[in-house]
Amino acid sequence: MTVNDDAFTNWKLREEIAESMIPIIGKLHRERDVTVLLHSRSLVNKSVVSILKTHRFARQIAGAELSVTETMPFLQALTALDLGPSQIDIGMLAATYKADGRGLSVAEFTAEAVAGATGANKIERRASRDVVLYGFGRIGRLLARLLIEKAGSGNGLRLRAIVVRGNGAGQDLVKRASLLRRDSIHGQFQGTITVDEANSRIVANGNEIQVIYADDPTTVDYTAYGIKDAVLIDNTGKWRDREGLSQHLRPGIDKVVLTAPGKGDVPNIVHGVNHDMLKPDERIISCASCTTNAIVPPLKAMADEYGVLRGHVETVHSFTNDQNLLDNYHKSERRGRSAPLNMVITETGAASAVAKALPDLKAKITGSSIRVPVPDVSIAILNLQLARETDREEVLDYLRDVSLTSPLKRQIDFISAPDAVSSDFIGSRHASIVDAGATKVEGDNAILYLWYDNEFGYSCQVIRVVQYVSGAEYPTFPSPAPAV
Repeated sequence: MTVNDDAFTNWKLREEIAESMIPIIGKLHRERDVTVLLHSRSLVNKSVVSILKTHRFARQIAGAELSVTETMPFLQALTALDLGPSQIDIGMLAATYKADGRGLSVAEFTAEAVAGATGANKIERRASRDVVLYGFGRIGRLLARLLIEKAGSGNGLRLRAIVVRGNGAGQDLVKRASLLRRDSIHGQFQGTITVDEANSRIVANGNEIQVIYADDPTTVDYTAYGIKDAVLIDNTGKWRDREGLSQHLRPGIDKVVLTAPGKGDVPNIVHGVNHDMLKPDERIISCASCTTNAIVPPLKAMADEYGVLRGHVETVHSFTNDQNLLDNYHKSERRGRSAPLNMVITETGAASAVAKALPDLKAKITGSSIRVPVPDVSIAILNLQLARETDREEVLDYLRDVSLTSPLKRQIDFISAPDAVSSDFIGSRHASIVDAGATKVEGDNAILYLWYDNEFGYSCQVIRVVQYVSGAEYPTFPSPAPAV
């Protein structure tokens, strides 16, 4: 047998194992509300090839490929346990088991590592929480995809309605369903979508979603559709202060989440950094901006380890719907110039928003932004003066570890591929991806290049906030290493 034959035989074996993982992962998700992760990446509803690629990606960050032959025993061990709703990272289980020197079996180690999700410790499955999307643009449709994907067992979050302007005339419903079904950047919707025009509903993967037409939030009667205690996500950006957003607080709506920076006393939340500071009775919340979500987690990580005296963020941002396709009037000074033909200098409020998310950070952070002719994925260049000197290798080792084991591992990703470009990060679920090859460190100066999918990655952060305020964010096991 040749070397190539050996490689092919090994591939077929791993394919077979990955294939056998799929029903186990699906059953745990549907029947017990358990989401199986691999280094913070969900394996639910993933194909054989996707599972194998996710295992291989561990080589980029951990230095060695993780094989399904290593993780499968842990997955099998989970099936024998009385698990409650949780997220369980089999990549972390495999890694921590290797480092454990007590001679425990895989079953014994797994039972101990996830004890917080079993027996008397397990969380009871909760009834689903209603969610309403107010607006159905770029972010709204991605939020819809994520909510439908996460409906899973029927618990957690349930998308009940979408509110849009107009009166539904001219096949409006069919057109909106088509935009949900196909996306030029993010591809096909994973599932089936049908339109119930008679009842003004979109049915996606069995989820009946009421489409409500209204030009004024105060005119909507949500209780007429059986909606109660819902979280409403306003992704129009039309109202950004407490007074404006309070218009949504009507019978049937319990909380309002804004997908733009909040003004005044509206708390700006970056999940993973300050979401646990939210008061239970807070009813109006902002998820800040995509750029704020991209820079705050790595900024916190660097401040925790090295201290930050000052910094500047330069954002190279993909163009958005707020710009013009061709030169035309725009209320902003430069955004009227053609977005696909120009680099456009514009403002960013991300630097000033840092103070709301990291009030203990005393460093002055400045910022500016350039819009460029790409439709999605941006990069933030974070230039920091640190409180102590270090070197590039130490910083990269630290950020790699943060991306794997820290409480920020869902927000910060890490890539060492030398030829990475923006389109590689379309669909990334992390708020920020550290580009190891571009990182520069000299003495007390560190320059981080942080990629982010300003549409999908940000939408994932929004969903995490909604899960948290809804009580649908389940604990992760093994528990991440404590923050520095």
